Amino acid sequence: MSHSQRALTTGDLAALARLSAASHESIELYIAIDRLVQNMIGHRLFTMMRVHEAASEVERIYSSNPAAYPVGGRKQKAGTPWSRAVLDRGEVFIARNADEVREAIYDHELIFSLGIGSIMNIPIAYRDRRLGTMNISHEAGWFTDEHASAARLIAAFAVPSLLSS
Repeated sequence: MSHSQRALTTGDLAALARLSAASHESIELYIAIDRLVQNMIGHRLFTMMRVHEAASEVERIYSSNPAAYPVGGRKQKAGTPWSRAVLDRGEVFIARNADEVREAIYDHELIFSLGIGSIMNIPIAYRDRRLGTMNISHEAGWFTDEHASAARLIAAFAVPSLLSS
């Protein structure tokens, strides 16, 4: 069973391309990406993170729930299974149930308190350099391989904002 709200369309991608090409603040792009992900895949929490390679950290630059996950929060990511998959190999990481979330995320109790039981983290990269991640969270068992493919396309639109700031 697919949990997609609706299919990703070329019109969706064209709208992101128009916004990206126009004069805009990064937050405007992140809001547009959040709305598209919500409409197309669905989520209970959506965040964007910037990679700080020298410090082996990621910093939250956008959050759909700033009370629980405020912008500016940083996390160490060196040497974890998550960082090896997403940051080292550039793979989409999916934890499909509570046990997998518990293994991957140190703040899993907060995640669970928000009704989240699965997570999908999409690397945002350019020329084999990880710039950030797009993170989508929902109920257990939510994410499909189709979601991962569509999310990769959407996440690519964040590359210029991560390169320019």
